[in-house]
Amino acid sequence: MIKCHLSRMLGERKLKITDVARDTGINRGTITRLYHENASRVELDVIDELCRYFGCEVGDLLEYIEDAK
Repeated sequence: MIKCHLSRMLGERKLKITDVARDTGINRGTITRLYHENASRVELDVIDELCRYFGCEVGDLLEYIEDAK
């Protein structure tokens, strides 16, 4: 499964979803789905913009965790 660390990143910086949406131009619904980890797909330009905004690498934002069998 893919784990999104957006909620942790916002918490560390004391940001709100609306702050990120306003500053990046990314749709608030998209950010909300990533924040709650229920997005089924994400456009690469969204990942690119979030990495630019947070000054991070893709691996800081998204992490692959192998499912327990």
